[in-house]
Amino acid sequence: MPRSRRFPLPVIATAALLLPLAACSSSSGSGASGDDQRLRVVMAFPPAQAMSPYGDDAVTLSRLAVIEGLTTLDGNGAAEPALAASWKQDNPTTWTFTLRDAVFQDGAKVDADAVVRSLTAAGKASPLPRVLSDTPLTATATGSGTVRIVTKAEDPLLPQRLANPSLTILSAGAYKDGKVNPAGHATGPFTLAGVKGAVSATLERNADYWGDQAKAPGVDVTFAADGTARANALRTKAVDVAEYVPIAQASLLGDSYVHEFPSARTNGLSLNTEHGVFADPAMRAAAREAIDSEALVAGVYEGRADTAKGLLGPGIPWAAGKRTAPTGRTPAASRDEVSRTQEIVLATYTNRPELPEVATLVQQQLEKRGFTVRQVVRDYAQMEADALAGKYDGFIQARNTLLDTADPVSYLASDFTCDGSFNISQLCDKSVDAAVDKAASLRATDARHGAEMTAEAAVLGADALVPLVHERFVQGYDDARVEGVALDPMERTLITADTRIG
Repeated sequence: MPRSRRFPLPVIATAALLLPLAACSSSSGSGASGDDQRLRVVMAFPPAQAMSPYGDDAVTLSRLAVIEGLTTLDGNGAAEPALAASWKQDNPTTWTFTLRDAVFQDGAKVDADAVVRSLTAAGKASPLPRVLSDTPLTATATGSGTVRIVTKAEDPLLPQRLANPSLTILSAGAYKDGKVNPAGHATGPFTLAGVKGAVSATLERNADYWGDQAKAPGVDVTFAADGTARANALRTKAVDVAEYVPIAQASLLGDSYVHEFPSARTNGLSLNTEHGVFADPAMRAAAREAIDSEALVAGVYEGRADTAKGLLGPGIPWAAGKRTAPTGRTPAASRDEVSRTQEIVLATYTNRPELPEVATLVQQQLEKRGFTVRQVVRDYAQMEADALAGKYDGFIQARNTLLDTADPVSYLASDFTCDGSFNISQLCDKSVDAAVDKAASLRATDARHGAEMTAEAAVLGADALVPLVHERFVQGYDDARVEGVALDPMERTLITADTRIG
């Protein structure tokens, strides 16, 4: 729900947050480990699927270092060993993964049967995890410590795909009565010991972790969707770490609590290329020329964002060096031509507090160019179907451009190709499809990245999306007290084995 971005939450709201925190800490039964060394963390997104790994809760489990997959990702999005010590590609559609010596949190051994069970269950889940929506896979045990994975079509990104939190590996005990419960059945440095609905969770150190043991004895987690409440909890020292501090609260907290870093999110204005005013590429070009990214950064984000350079921002370090100029752009319509068009509907959602303010400023910029604009602002859940159906002329959204495989090719395919599953701009351009298909077919990382920037140039040339700003994330913690918090542009890690009270 929208809230004022200029005033802190009243004390009663902060007190309401402290109650579940106190309950979580007092019920953890961890006094022998030293309560003063336990981490207290407030997360932004309460569990929505009872901590199932097949939805957004999987990201929460990953950010809390509870679950692991066969692989993990380095800072550039390349696959590194996790539960798989190594792998090799046998042919274009077949890979063999060799497992490391590890045990689950319930003591069961991590073996090939467990991997096959987990990957097969993910492939049969309903709804199907997004990461498998375009790439079905089949896993079979070829020995107690080796697994063969076959994809329906060639998938050069399979090692990165297997790092997705929805493809976590769990013990047999996690699968009962048609449900999946990761509590005590995962492999991460912290064990999920208990969950109290959408209020709180308790984590304990996994003494049998295959890697370096967690430095903190446990983590007491509270969930608070209200960003001001999270900031106030940090300010009053009710928590040690606050996830996703709102921009408006960052300056109130002070530099020692604010840790800002580039993200993989680009906030953009999707223009409906199929129906209405923006079916005319000259009108899309006029809208693009109307946008002042620097004004958005200064006026809405208080300088805590980066001006738009393209689809991919500073959170993807290699992108800037490979960027090429947009191709095939149509000259913009004149102001007089724009002023004769019908009213356009500009939509965005309330779930990210800055977006309604962005929409207001974008409306002003478009109107200055001659457009007549009407805003629609609602909760995202009420808008997604209409946005995907092309019922808005323009739609402002914050989009994670690394998506499921930590590589932009998934984002480019889903958002800008004719058959894309998230094509809000309704773009269907043969040159864009060809560019994305070429990128998806390349095995070599450097060559694929170059092809992805060629695809970016084609999308920008069509003016299907006008980049507005590149978001920065703000994680809150006292750097004089807390060490080892992960600042991850891909949003998969936050608390790690190294996170501790200093």
